[in-house]
Amino acid sequence: MNMYTEHFNLNLLPFENVPDPLFFYDYGDHALIRKQISGSLHSGRGLIVVIGPIGSGKTTLSQMIKFDFPENIKLIWMGEPPANSTNLYLFIAQELGLQPSSTEKTFVLRDIRNALLKINSEGKKCLIIMDESHLISDDVINGIRLLNNLEEGSIKLIQLLLLGQEELMETINRPEMEPFKQRIATLEILGKMNVDTVLEYVSHRIQVAGGTPALISDTGWEALSVAFSTGGTPRTINSLCDRSFNVAFEREKSVVDARDIYEATQRMGLRTDVFHYICLLNTREREIELKSQESQLTADKPVPETAEQPAPSITGKAEQSSRETETVNEVPDISAIRMGVAELSPVDQKGLKVPVTLLVLSIVALTLSVLFFYHRADSTGFPGGLMDLFNAVKRNP
Repeated sequence: MNMYTEHFNLNLLPFENVPDPLFFYDYGDHALIRKQISGSLHSGRGLIVVIGPIGSGKTTLSQMIKFDFPENIKLIWMGEPPANSTNLYLFIAQELGLQPSSTEKTFVLRDIRNALLKINSEGKKCLIIMDESHLISDDVINGIRLLNNLEEGSIKLIQLLLLGQEELMETINRPEMEPFKQRIATLEILGKMNVDTVLEYVSHRIQVAGGTPALISDTGWEALSVAFSTGGTPRTINSLCDRSFNVAFEREKSVVDARDIYEATQRMGLRTDVFHYICLLNTREREIELKSQESQLTADKPVPETAEQPAPSITGKAEQSSRETETVNEVPDISAIRMGVAELSPVDQKGLKVPVTLLVLSIVALTLSVLFFYHRADSTGFPGGLMDLFNAVKRNP
């Protein structure tokens, strides 16, 4: 058992990338396709094809199909397509317990049909599941077409489930594959999970493992939403969540948050927008912290009290602080400045006291400078009218 299961009080690892039916997400497209396939098998419809991107849960889905038919089915599992149709027939014959007398395809196919008739008479079905079918060759496709033709009246003696990636659809849509395409009874396509489904899927797996969604914080859920904003597959979701829980365990945290998920994306080399989300998160947390500090300073600021005036209430303090802030931050009205100092607010008048004083002193200094200049000019031969005026001012101040 991985150590983080004990740390988070889980019974199982919630995000193992193995096709475990216990963790099957029986909702949405997966549940619908499972129902469609099971219905086709029950009704004896021959060829079923499931296509989806890598890691979309095709193999897990096939395990659930096996689970749906526990007793009355002879299952033949193929991890990948064989090289040619002869190998396909020989493999099926061996799985049915046959020892063909010849390797000629015609004779092997006859022996297979006889074995399938016996299985059918016992009330059982034979199902071949072929994974990685996008790697299939044209010869094997033709061999599957011939197997699908094995019938007894209206009953298909064998049923085939092909699982493959999107390339399989390209193969099926080729013009020369039209005879094969016409024999497909059910064709299902698994897409990526949208954001809401991703979050429900993660919550489902945590609960199956014995935990609760609270093991991921609010910021952690938001980060997952950002990481899978364009959709996700079960494999990538499992990998990221497993790594995120490991990161939180290494940091001895009780819940997984956005920073753990960001670290997991970096370790996995995933290119996501979680980095930008972390930057926004840091900014938002900083703003909240600053507002909290400002509120605390305002609440702790002492208010002077007098004997004649009782101390204001908390509400009064807040209103007074708001008024003071508005007064300090008030921008002077330009029209008031144009109309003169008398129409400015008291705060503006107070602010203009020093500039007016400097203006008066400047005028006095300028006057004395002019008089002194003309005094010097008179002593050097300039007209004396102004000097007489200066002397008169001195005599009669």
